[in-house]
Amino acid sequence: MLGFLNLNKPFDWTSHDCVAKTRKLLQLKRVGHAGTLDPAATGVLPIAVGKATRLLQYLPTDKAYKATIKLGVRTTTDDLQGEIITQQPVTNLSLETVKLALRQFEGKIEQIPPSYSAIQVQGKRLYELARKGKTVEVPVRTVEVFKIEILDWREGEFPEVDVAIACGTGTYIRAIARDLGTVLNTGGTLAALQRTASSGFFLADSLTFTDLEAQLQTGTFQLLPPDVALGHLQSTHLNPTDALKWCQGQRIAAQENSDYEILRVYAEDGRFLGIGQSQDDLLIPLLVLEAIS
Repeated sequence: MLGFLNLNKPFDWTSHDCVAKTRKLLQLKRVGHAGTLDPAATGVLPIAVGKATRLLQYLPTDKAYKATIKLGVRTTTDDLQGEIITQQPVTNLSLETVKLALRQFEGKIEQIPPSYSAIQVQGKRLYELARKGKTVEVPVRTVEVFKIEILDWREGEFPEVDVAIACGTGTYIRAIARDLGTVLNTGGTLAALQRTASSGFFLADSLTFTDLEAQLQTGTFQLLPPDVALGHLQSTHLNPTDALKWCQGQRIAAQENSDYEILRVYAEDGRFLGIGQSQDDLLIPLLVLEAIS
């Protein structure tokens, strides 16, 4: 088997749990995922099966989320899964003030990842150090947030704002919730998170594990084609002679593509052969998925 599964990750499952479950259901060992999701988050988790695991590095990195931010509360993990550090009712906070504050988080911003995250410092995961009570300096990262849109606003002692966030790789939505609370001087934490798009896959097209099991029982399940999320890469088609040479690992004369471009490579009949690189008028094999005889 070779291709992708667009999984709708359930609440309270780790990304590793999802890979293990997929291995068991498909009875395959070679399974991987793109873009780790926290256990408390739900939504799109791209799963690669078979040789498609080697394509994970070529997937687009943009992501989109729907998040609920709760104001007036700070926690150890920057979401409701952690212990409450402070909790103070919020008064006289308007939606317009929140809108203005959120603008600070659009564009390229500097962000300190949550203390409870999988980032490594001194060879250790931050969450491992945090659980041991060790305090370390977390390096600031530059991330990009393309757009933040307010979806809903609920007033009260602890107001909540629902937002849609489109962002680049490495962005922590928990950190945005925390930092929004800091800007507003109220405290803030992430109350709910759903990933609506990731690496070229979308929530509307995703399958739950219940869907997957039902399709497997009826024999209707099919993996998504291995090139389904690679539309951001240019493509090139090879004649039979060149396709044979390329699939054997040989460099061939490149088509009219810019140097150093990563390309999707196809046979004349449309079969997806793999990933190549155009360099110095040559098409170099980077990843060959299908042999041609």
